[in-house]
Amino acid sequence: MLFDLPDRDTLYRALLDRDPAYDGHVFVGVTSTGVFCRLTCAARKPLLENTRFYDSVAACFEAGFRPCLRCRPLDPVGQREPLVSALLRALEDEPERVWSEDDLVRLGYDPSTVRRAFKRHLGLTFLDMARLRRAGRGMERIVAGSSVIDAQQAAGYDSGSGFRDAIVRLLGECPADLRGREWLKADWIETPIGNMLAVGDERSIHLLEFFDRTALPTELKRLRTATRSTVTFGRTPAIDAIEAELREYFAGTRCRFETPLTLHGSAFTKAVWDELVAIPPGSTRSYADIAAAAGRHTAVRAVARANGANQLAIVIPCHRVIGADGSLTGYGGGLWRKDWLLRHERRFA
Repeated sequence: MLFDLPDRDTLYRALLDRDPAYDGHVFVGVTSTGVFCRLTCAARKPLLENTRFYDSVAACFEAGFRPCLRCRPLDPVGQREPLVSALLRALEDEPERVWSEDDLVRLGYDPSTVRRAFKRHLGLTFLDMARLRRAGRGMERIVAGSSVIDAQQAAGYDSGSGFRDAIVRLLGECPADLRGREWLKADWIETPIGNMLAVGDERSIHLLEFFDRTALPTELKRLRTATRSTVTFGRTPAIDAIEAELREYFAGTRCRFETPLTLHGSAFTKAVWDELVAIPPGSTRSYADIAAAAGRHTAVRAVARANGANQLAIVIPCHRVIGADGSLTGYGGGLWRKDWLLRHERRFA
C-alpha cells in the first residue's frame, strides 16, 4: 500500500505551480545543478529534461543530489520561516498595536517579503491577520455587552464604519447582532505535515482541518450554520488541549485523543465516525468494512460520504479508510498526507 508517484508531467506541472500538496513527500532533483528541492522551492524552475522526481530524501541522496540551500528540503514539513514566527510573537506581545508597513520596515523587514511569507504559510497577510485579531478583540467586548463604540475603540479602529466593515467581512454580520451570543474561536496549530486550523469553544473542538484544504471555507460556513454562532480568531482551553495531544501524536507517544469533541452530523454519519475512531492505529479498513460494522452492509456510498464529511482530521481518523483493493483513496488533506499518517502510525502502533 505504498503511495505511487503521479506521472512526470503531473509532477513537473506541480513544480511550476509550486503546489504544496506534495510538500514533504515528493522531491525534485535538478541534473543541471546537482541539487534536490521541494516542489515549492522559489528558485528558478529547471527544464523538464533536467528534472528527476523522488519520493524520499534518501532516494535523492542515493542519486547523488545535494540539498538545496534555498528551500531546505531537510527541514521538517510545515516549519515556519523565522520571520513568520518572530512576527507572530510580536503580534501576541502587543495585541493592542495597530500595525502598518512602516512598523515592519522599522523592525528591519521588507513588507513584500513578509506579505509573501505569511500568504505562503498561513493563507493571509500579516497585516490582514493583525486586523482580524483586532476585530476579534472588538467582538469579545460586544458579546460581553459593551457598546459598539467602546468595542471599536478597544480594537484600535478610528473609524466606526471601518470597524463595522471588518466585522462584516469576518462574519457576515453587523456588530450589533453579536451582543450576548456565544461564539467559536479559531487558531493555527503547527504540525510536521502542515498547519491546521482548530475551531472550538471553551469546552470542545468543533473543527480541525489542514489549512490548505480547498473545502475549508465551505466547512467553516457549514459550521457557523450548524452552531448558529460566529467564528473569530483566538484561543480556548480546548484548542490548547488538542494542540498538546497532536504534539504527542506526532512524537509517537499518543495514539488516542481525549479532548472533548462536538460533532455535527446525522445519526448515521456519527455512527460511521464512531467506527473510524474504533480502527486501531496502524490498521486500515475498507468502506465496505465500515458499512458492515455500522449495520448497513449495502451503504458503502453513504459511508464514503460520511467519511468525506468528517471535519476533525486525524482525531477522527478517516485517513485509515482505504479502497477495497488496498489502494489509497481520496483524502481532503491530500493523498501524500494520508500516506504519511498511515506510515507514521504503523511505526509507533
